[in-house]
Amino acid sequence: MKWFRFSWLMVVFLVACSGVVAGPVPTGQVPTPSVLHTPKVYTTSVPKVADAARAFLEAWKAEDYGAMYAMLAPTSQDATPQDQFTTRYKEVAINLTLQSLDFEVLSTMTGLSSGQAAYRVTFKTALLGDLTREMTMNLTLVNGSWRVMWEDGMIMPELRGGNRLELDYRTPSRGNIYDRKGYPIAATTDAVALGIVPGDIAEGTEGTVLSELSRLTQKPPEWIKALYGDNYPAWYIPVGEATMDELNQRLDVVRNLAGFAYKPFRSRYYYDGGIAPHVTGYVSFIQPEQLEEYQRRGYPMDAKVGQAGLEKWGESYLAGQPGVALYVTDPQGNVITRLGAKDPVPSQSLYTTIDAALQFQAQRAINGFTGAVVVLERDTGRVLAMASSPGFDPNLFEPQNLNSSALKDVLNDYRQPLVNRAAQGAGYPLGSVFKIVTMATALETGLFTAEDTYNCQLTFTELPGYVLYDWRYSRGLPPSGVLTLPQGLITSCNPWFYHIGLTLSQNGMAGELSKMARAFGLGVPTGIEQVAESTGNMPDPESDEVAVQMAIGQGQMLVTPLQVADMIAAVGNGGTLYRPQVVEKIVDPDGNPVYEFKPEVRGKLPISPEHLQLIQDTLRQVVVNSRGTAVRAFSGLAIPVYGKTGTAQNGTDKEHAWFAAYTNAGREDKPDIAVAVIAEFSGEGSEIAAPIARRIIEVYFLGQPQRIYPWEAKLNVTRTPTPEVTETPSP
Repeated sequence: MKWFRFSWLMVVFLVACSGVVAGPVPTGQVPTPSVLHTPKVYTTSVPKVADAARAFLEAWKAEDYGAMYAMLAPTSQDATPQDQFTTRYKEVAINLTLQSLDFEVLSTMTGLSSGQAAYRVTFKTALLGDLTREMTMNLTLVNGSWRVMWEDGMIMPELRGGNRLELDYRTPSRGNIYDRKGYPIAATTDAVALGIVPGDIAEGTEGTVLSELSRLTQKPPEWIKALYGDNYPAWYIPVGEATMDELNQRLDVVRNLAGFAYKPFRSRYYYDGGIAPHVTGYVSFIQPEQLEEYQRRGYPMDAKVGQAGLEKWGESYLAGQPGVALYVTDPQGNVITRLGAKDPVPSQSLYTTIDAALQFQAQRAINGFTGAVVVLERDTGRVLAMASSPGFDPNLFEPQNLNSSALKDVLNDYRQPLVNRAAQGAGYPLGSVFKIVTMATALETGLFTAEDTYNCQLTFTELPGYVLYDWRYSRGLPPSGVLTLPQGLITSCNPWFYHIGLTLSQNGMAGELSKMARAFGLGVPTGIEQVAESTGNMPDPESDEVAVQMAIGQGQMLVTPLQVADMIAAVGNGGTLYRPQVVEKIVDPDGNPVYEFKPEVRGKLPISPEHLQLIQDTLRQVVVNSRGTAVRAFSGLAIPVYGKTGTAQNGTDKEHAWFAAYTNAGREDKPDIAVAVIAEFSGEGSEIAAPIARRIIEVYFLGQPQRIYPWEAKLNVTRTPTPEVTETPSP
């Protein structure tokens, strides 16, 4: 009976809830929605706890701390300001040397207004590998959204209660940089800052003071004397640096020499005032904007890192990896536990392709000019020398060096000494050196042959509305007259090449000129990698006017000396473009190579063997033929040189002087080389750049310079020596 009554009540209840009116439905009437009412259902959509937890963890993975903070419950935000919250996460990331993290939501629980998520985080660190922790996230429902009830233990359980992470470092010594023969270029050693106090020089000893400083710094006495001239101030004037070993060899002489000043320091030392400083680069303390990045990579705050050149490129080899121990400390700094440790990884050393002796002379050869020199091994792509002028002393970046006060002069120099003009500058118009490319294009298109002639006068009037001039016009020289195409290159006749450019354009082939230039490696990256490089610019001629200018290496084209050296090397070696490289090998602490140089072909010149041979023969005549533009610069030199002069206009009344050449000596002990020289705003390539190239070739093959420049009083000393040459010496 009780069961029956309960069932009856349930039926009545369900009928009432269904909204159906009791009683029979009238005959013939079909129930409709107006009769059978649909009940109103009231629901509240509550988001899933798992979704909220994942969103918070995704923001953490992306290091979007602002988004994380926005997901905190109001009570958590009141307890922890946003900047403190962000700093907490960043500090943990730094001390973990965190590279990335992964997470997984393991389980969730949901109540009426609270929830909980269990999750696992895997920290991928630079120094300690992977660390995994499982944690719990409590959430509360606020205005229909889950908000995180945050506390420190949600980062790592060990950090609950304000505990922190701390790293203890053991840093290996930095690896050395050598030249190709093992001569040190950069190493950590005891050094001395050298200078002069002119007011303290005793009577009759000035010559000795200058001589000893010159011996140690390898700077001419005239250069040092010019630092103070006829005045004798009583303050210290920086001159240069030397190793402590070098000073000790002269200590008996200089110890009591009045006016001779020195102060020891120990640091990364760059020998001889910086051998190829634009290649090796320099180290300095981590800059403020770099600090977090390097700390995340495992560097202590006070570390010194490579900031340019090989020091930067080879940082991972040269620095090794520090040994570390990761500790948890309480808010008072007491160690609670150690989470992990790792032994240091020793550094490795770099051997460059640079020939230190040749590099030193290349730097001296271009000294006094603003410009660059590049010397390549013709048949491999090895960079034997890369000099940019003005240069700089990388030792000045060491704060312990007393002479570092002179760094401000380097940084404020309008000539930008830190810019590597050999590869990194904005680029230069190439001038008449580009005529090599124009000749190749003329021959390969079939529009011209080697036997074609042109009457080279002082003016070119084939382009309507324009009068263009041969270089001989401004020198007051007579016209060259009728010339074959090779003779046009030998004499560097502008009208001949204007004519080629115009003919190409009028035949719809102007683009072939820039296409050939890019195939020769001009206006495109060389791929050197180990030092920063600029691309330059090699646009397609869009008009007859542009085409005739490009044909003589003018207009909007921009190239780097490195590209020019690589191009002329390819002409000389039979048509192969190699990727320039500056690293000979990388060795571990035991001297075992972990990397060794291999020549890398990056292209072939699109020119027939017959045409290439013709160009080679013509470049030889530029140097030895009586009408050649470089014959005077190379007279008497027994080394066979093939080259081309260039004088590039640049919008001023001072042209850039160019010379590009290669040798063909065929010696087993001295592989042939390619050389590119530019001296900015200095005049004729034949008068400035070609003599500089000759000196470099002399040093390479003969061991030392054979004659002085017209602008020198003696070897490496201009007629008016100054410490900072601001105007190009006149020949």
